[in-house]
Amino acid sequence: MFKSGVGFLALFGLGWWLLGTSAFGGAARLVAVAAGGAAAIGLMLAARRILSAVAEDPFTPERRRRFYQINGVQWVLIAAVVMGCGRAGAPVLIAPLIALVVGLHFLPLAAVFEQSRLRVQAVLLIAVGAAGLVIWLADGPDQAVRLVVGLAAGLCLWGTAAWTITGTAAAERALTQ
Repeated sequence: MFKSGVGFLALFGLGWWLLGTSAFGGAARLVAVAAGGAAAIGLMLAARRILSAVAEDPFTPERRRRFYQINGVQWVLIAAVVMGCGRAGAPVLIAPLIALVVGLHFLPLAAVFEQSRLRVQAVLLIAVGAAGLVIWLADGPDQAVRLVVGLAAGLCLWGTAAWTITGTAAAERALTQ
């Protein structure tokens, strides 16, 4: 499940979803949080049930090195975004800028893992980050920025997780026929 990336996509999708639900209040937020938790758990259970336990480990030594390099750069950029936005007094920009950074990090990962679905993920997350910036530039409320960026990024990650499950399952079925 985590080898295929589904667990990471599901959990990070939940994190983004929780950010988006922070725009809600009361019972609406509780329902949205519960729905997000159910989605993440459902994806992980589906991956565990559907994906082969003996799936090929995508981490050859070279891929592992590149993966760590790409993710290391991503986390340094995220830290810089958080510190820069904090110092600039613009915490509302943290989520859209992080969405851009995360989206950009999927581009080299798509090449490393030879997974075109990660390019789609990259474009979607970059668009989500850009949408958050547009809302902010249009003097939209901080709550709208969190809502759009959080919910859309969560849905993007969960969509890629579902795509991974269905795509891998279909490939495994084709190999056994």
